[in-house]
Order: sequence, then C-alpha cells, then structure tokens
Amino acid sequence: MSNLSRRKFIITAGAAAAGSIVVHGCTSSSNSTQTPAANTTPTAAASGSPVPTASVAGTADSPEVTTAKLGFIALTDSAPLIIAQEKGLFAKYGMTDVKVEKQASWPVTRDNLELGSAGNGIDGAHILSPMPYFMSLGQTKNKQPVPMYLLARLNTNGQAISIANSYKEFKVGLDSKGLKDAFAKLKASGKNDIKAAITFPGGTHDLWMRYWLASGGIDPTNQQVISVVPIPPPQMVANMKTGGMEAFCVGEPWNAQLVNQGAGYTALLTGELWRDHPEKAFAMRKDWVDKNPKATKAILMAIQEAQQWCDKPENKEEMCKLVSDEKWFKVPAKDIIERAKGNIDYGDGRPPVTNSPLLMKFWADNASYPYKSHDMWFLTENIRWGNIPADTKVKELVDQVNREDIWKEAAKTLGVPAAQIPTSSSRGVETFFDGVKFDPDKPEDYLKSLAIKKV
Repeated sequence: MSNLSRRKFIITAGAAAAGSIVVHGCTSSSNSTQTPAANTTPTAAASGSPVPTASVAGTADSPEVTTAKLGFIALTDSAPLIIAQEKGLFAKYGMTDVKVEKQASWPVTRDNLELGSAGNGIDGAHILSPMPYFMSLGQTKNKQPVPMYLLARLNTNGQAISIANSYKEFKVGLDSKGLKDAFAKLKASGKNDIKAAITFPGGTHDLWMRYWLASGGIDPTNQQVISVVPIPPPQMVANMKTGGMEAFCVGEPWNAQLVNQGAGYTALLTGELWRDHPEKAFAMRKDWVDKNPKATKAILMAIQEAQQWCDKPENKEEMCKLVSDEKWFKVPAKDIIERAKGNIDYGDGRPPVTNSPLLMKFWADNASYPYKSHDMWFLTENIRWGNIPADTKVKELVDQVNREDIWKEAAKTLGVPAAQIPTSSSRGVETFFDGVKFDPDKPEDYLKSLAIKKV
C-alpha cells in the first residue's frame, strides 16, 4: 500500500500509524499516545447473575493483584469489558482496581500492549483476533516479539461491509461482482484513486473485505483496481461522507450510523459471508498471565459473566445505553440498539430484517469459546495475503498463543454447565457463502483451492 493517496482521508495519529504489512514487521508504527482512560469506577452491582457464582475475594483463589489495565476500541463487541466494569463484575471476583481504557486505534492498542502497564501501557485488551499472533511473531512497533495469550473470543458475527450510495445502481450486495462495472465507470470518469477501508492490516475486517472482493473476482492486492487502506473505526462514517472511500468493513455501531445518516448502505453482514464467524478476542500479555494466573482467571470469569448478561434479550437496551455513554463510545444509542437486537436496515431499499440469526453473539452457540480451529483460519488467511511467512508453523503457534485451557478453568469455576463448555478445540469444517470450505486439519488444501491470493 505504498504511495497511496490519502488526500480525502481524515488523518489521525492512529490512521497514520498503520501501513502495509511486511513479514515479521509491524504494519504500522504509531507514535500516538494513549487517550485518557474512560471512567473506571463500577456504577452498579451485578444483578441476576446468569450462572451460580461466588466471589473469590478472601479465599484461596484470591487474585495475586487487584489491578489490571485493559484496552478497548469503540465497537459494540467491546461490550463485555464495559459491562464487566459497569456492573462491578471485576470487583466481584476480587479485581477491585481494573481500569478499562479507550484506545484511539488498533495500532495504539498494539503499542500500549507492547509497553504493558509497567510502561504506562495496558496488560490486556479487546482485540482483533489475529493481533495476538502478529505480536507474538514480532510484528510490533519495536520489531520484537511480545508473547501474548488469547484467552476468550468476545463475540461472533456483528460486522458489516458498507459502501457508498452510488453503488445502489449496480446492486452490489453479498455478490461483489458488480463492483467491476462500477469501478470501470469510475475510472472512465477520471477517478483512479479507489479505496476500501479496513481497521488494521491483517485484522478481521481486512480479511472479510479481501475475501468478499476476491470472491467476486477482484484482486485486493492490485492497487490499479482498488487500494485496501486502514483507518480507525470511529472515522469510517466521516470518511465515507467526504467521498474518500468507496467501501469500508468495520464492526457496529458504525455501519448502522452510516445508514441512519443516509451516507451509504450496508452491502452485507459478515455473518452472511461466514455464519457465526469468530470476531474479536480478549488477549493479555503472556508475562502478566504467567505471573498472575489467579488474577487472570478472575478477569476472565468477570468477562464470561458479562458475555452471558449481554446476550440476554432483556438486557440489550441497557447494554446499548451504557456503552453509548460519552465515556465509552460517545455515540447515540439509536445507532447501536437495533442491530444489537438483530434488526437490520440495509439502507438500499431491501426489506428490513428483524430478529436476524446473524446478530452479534457474545455467549450463545459457544461464541465465547476460543476455538483453535478458528485461529488456524485466521493465520492461514494471513498467509494467503502475505501478512505472515508461508512457512509459519501455524499449529505450533496456535498452541502457544491460544489458551482455551484457561477459558475452561474459568468457566468451570464460574459454574457454567458442562453442556456449554466445548470438548473439542475445533468447530469442524467451516463453509463460506461461496461454497469454499476450510478444514482446519488441511489448511494447505484450502490455500490451494483459492484462485486469488498473494502466495
């Protein structure tokens, strides 16, 4: 993505920090400073716990420390961290001094994890699922490995690809083939700087965007056709309004806000690409977890309980009201609530969908469980686009970073029914909307089957 024109983009330190990915090198090297912490004082005690629980404070399971600094980006899938704070769940399990701090961008999140709280950074974060792997491989600001543990998946589904209103005439939706004619028309009019925005190179949104484009025969690595560029999630809508991009992939509430403001429409939900796909994760620095295993377990229990709370239909309104607050998202609750309930207005004349099964899930259908098979896909797909070396020992790396064992231990202590605790590290063969299948036991077959790829 060198020499990309960003004349029409709103540039921030977070956006400027992100660049193109290189093997074992960080894709962006932000020097941005961390934004001020959001309110870190719990405002209410948890009520109606979803499973039997008991405080671990003052017992043999009391955490080694009571404080931790956790980061989040203003996206609906960060809700479990915010709810765990707002509802006093961290404190309930002995972590009385947890701080949940807003991060300006994913590069800033990465840089603050590299610093750790000892360096005025953070210990863990709501994060794009591939990022703990990038950091463990040495794709950091200082180009040195920062070993990470992926401790939970925070959600499945809940993202979308949205595009400019001008593409309505080409009926661009789940099928991206119509973009070919649209791009040809744009170039004929003299516009050669065609961009699609994602949030972080190699992250989940980048992978959804590239998969979608490639499925329609559009090579996302060919900058003569389209440039895939990173900008922070909160700036997506503003950039679409200025005409600086043709499409973006991001989590909610930004797709809904775009539609609500009449500035574009949702082409597809990412759950339409891959039903119940894995999305964000909760990860922490390996050294912090190894030093504080009881504190880690306590944090994870709080997040798991929050995930269950967030998934209850009767809690959706309150969840959206809480996260919309100025200290968290600073977004109108109306931009969050409908899609959180599974009510989708695509914004292009298609009939609105109610109670979609593709809504963001925090706990249902094992949404919280960090399947290793899903991380196998994330790494294989990043090999596809040249973001990590082709000779990466994928299974070995997943076994090092993915700590599903800690998730299970926390869930059992929390009292989660055995039926809700997966017994396998794999969810099995996954099938995408275009019929392509991914067998986690045969990732090389998946790569070979793909017509458009960088490797």
